[in-house]
Amino acid sequence: MAAFVDSVVEVAGIVALSYVGLTALWGVWQTVRVYLLSGPLQLSVDFRNFAGKWAVITGASDGIGKAYAEQLAARGMNIVLISRSEGKLKAVAAGIESKARVRTKIVVADFGSTEIYDNIKQELEGLDIACLVNNVGTASPTYPDFFLNVEDKLNDLMVNVNVMSVIKMTSIVLPGMVQRKKGVVINISSTSGAVPFPLLTTYAGTKAFVTHFSRSLAIEYKKKGIIVQTVTPGTVSTNMSSNQPVNAMIPSPVSFVRSALKTVGLVGVTCGYFAHSFQLWIVGLFPQEMFATWVLMPTLQMYKNADGKMTQQKKQK
Repeated sequence: MAAFVDSVVEVAGIVALSYVGLTALWGVWQTVRVYLLSGPLQLSVDFRNFAGKWAVITGASDGIGKAYAEQLAARGMNIVLISRSEGKLKAVAAGIESKARVRTKIVVADFGSTEIYDNIKQELEGLDIACLVNNVGTASPTYPDFFLNVEDKLNDLMVNVNVMSVIKMTSIVLPGMVQRKKGVVINISSTSGAVPFPLLTTYAGTKAFVTHFSRSLAIEYKKKGIIVQTVTPGTVSTNMSSNQPVNAMIPSPVSFVRSALKTVGLVGVTCGYFAHSFQLWIVGLFPQEMFATWVLMPTLQMYKNADGKMTQQKKQK
């Protein structure tokens, strides 16, 4: 009997180690395939096949949204730019038309309101939309902070901008894609939606919604010819991150989008950038609640305290 138990334990150990080894090898292969081979071998979606059609980008006046607009235009797509700043939209549109020689259309809309979607739908009517990038997002200006310190109106704003925009824009654009049996929906989430994220509770919660909404939608519409990709970036040097200096871990929006676009059609959920994938992999080595309690919480509290001291010093000056 003892020999039998030993044999069972031995087999179980071999199976477990084999599983871990194969999982690690698969992860390495996926990383190489997505970040190193996708460009040279053109494994990802070739947007040149969509030339002459339209891409719709929300939050397109700055940062990641602007970079998606410019790089999709460089691939031959006409661009609809949607944001709340008409002046910035016109400037971005002019730059795209000058460099890429494609058509552009601007739609002024404040995604903090839920009354904008009838007008957006009307503005997009008749356009052959091949790609939708749900990029617009916002966070509370008081973050990081405890949930009860965040005003209700700011929580409402984050839900409207980060959640309702994804639902509403997808419901407007997706029917045409289904009819044509072809389309790409790219939803910008965040690594903060992948793990418990104290002091950014509402923001992280909205991004977790985007991730799960997108993954479920991808399964629903895969057989209808629709690619739905979830992009979960870490910190990118944008206005939302206070334009932190670019370094190996914090890319510029242009570098980030250049990397992320290479993954379209290869993976359904991606950080879009190797350094961010590596960061999330490191986090995944620890129990999530432990990491959030012992690493994220103290780090964000230190950041908040340091930011508060800097603000106070500026006021004194």
